[in-house]
Amino acid sequence: MAALRVLELYSGIGGMHQALKESCVCAEVVAAVDVNTLANEVYKHNFPSTPLWAKTIEGITLKEFDRLSFDMILMSPPCQPFTRIGLQGDVSDPRTKSFLYILDILPRLQKLPKYLLLENVKGFESSSARCELLRTLETCGYLYQEFLLSPTCLGIPNSRLRYFLIAKLHQEPFFFHAPSQILTRFPDQSLEELCKDNVDKASSSFPSGEKSLDSNTDPDCSSKKGHLPKGAFLFKLETAEEMVRKHNQDNDSSIQMLEDFLEEENEEMSQYFLAPKSLLRYAFLLDIVKPTCRRSTCFTKGYGHYVEGTGSVLQTAVDVQLESVFKHIESLTEEEKLMKLTTLKLRYFTPREIANLHGFPPEFGMCSHSMHFYFILQLCQCSFWLGVICMFYFASFFCHSAFLICSY
Repeated sequence: MAALRVLELYSGIGGMHQALKESCVCAEVVAAVDVNTLANEVYKHNFPSTPLWAKTIEGITLKEFDRLSFDMILMSPPCQPFTRIGLQGDVSDPRTKSFLYILDILPRLQKLPKYLLLENVKGFESSSARCELLRTLETCGYLYQEFLLSPTCLGIPNSRLRYFLIAKLHQEPFFFHAPSQILTRFPDQSLEELCKDNVDKASSSFPSGEKSLDSNTDPDCSSKKGHLPKGAFLFKLETAEEMVRKHNQDNDSSIQMLEDFLEEENEEMSQYFLAPKSLLRYAFLLDIVKPTCRRSTCFTKGYGHYVEGTGSVLQTAVDVQLESVFKHIESLTEEEKLMKLTTLKLRYFTPREIANLHGFPPEFGMCSHSMHFYFILQLCQCSFWLGVICMFYFASFFCHSAFLICSY
């Protein structure tokens, strides 16, 4: 079987390429395109033989696209126009321009690619850009399936809900095809089970027939059912519902513990401990996890520089109980508060640990001479193992070959 010729757009540090590699699909990335110099440095380090185009997508002509003669497109368009906490500029955001250019180019290609895989953030599924995408795919004759998936669905203890779309030019439908529905599980269940989940109340703006996550299921695939553990109390600025959700996640044996993704503690770890000023200012806003926890929040590009809302922090003093630290802490002096908070030995996750939680293998290099490691990690574009699974479906259901997914 001839290798599939793959075009990787918005290639970042190569998350999609690594997923393609691990999926065992017989494929060659004929070109990768990205304008970010830091990301390109990491990409070139890991895939030195792949042609890397450091140019804007709008700067690529139709003739240049045609000359590549690609069979598959992998892409992770900029997510900022669609994030729930952003301005949600959608198609009016200048960062969407390149994606709209792709949609304009696609029907005019001499040879339509057989397959497409797109990844973006939760929020893309209710955007005008998504409507334009689906309209273009239907015009070109593609069948497609949409997903909202998180690494927790694969047993990885990190909540990072992402939108995926896979499309093919063949007439035969997917065996799991659910037209006009966004699936929230991988297709290893019956279609009836896949389609009964709901996305969330925000999906009320979806076209008729689309599904959302079940009300008893969190967007990260974990269950909301349960009660506060006996004797528990709210020791931070969080609701009882949030406490229940975290308790349930930590007791979900289908998800690995964080300790499986951590580096060994050493002297170099001291640079990752939270500063006293941060401890005092943000103690009640931190999402604190232990190595035995089975959860962590989504890491953002501000992680390591900012504290609030950028990702979980790790409690390395595992024998210290959070309740004993936070109980009555508000009545203490600042010096006493700091003494108590310091006993937790809180630190940021290291760049390598975040890469592990994104599913990158140990051999994937970040370039030791590159700066801004945390920022670089946010250029990975998609959670790696989700990409692997999607590539697996490309292999087994699109290419009709018996490929095996590499285990983790």
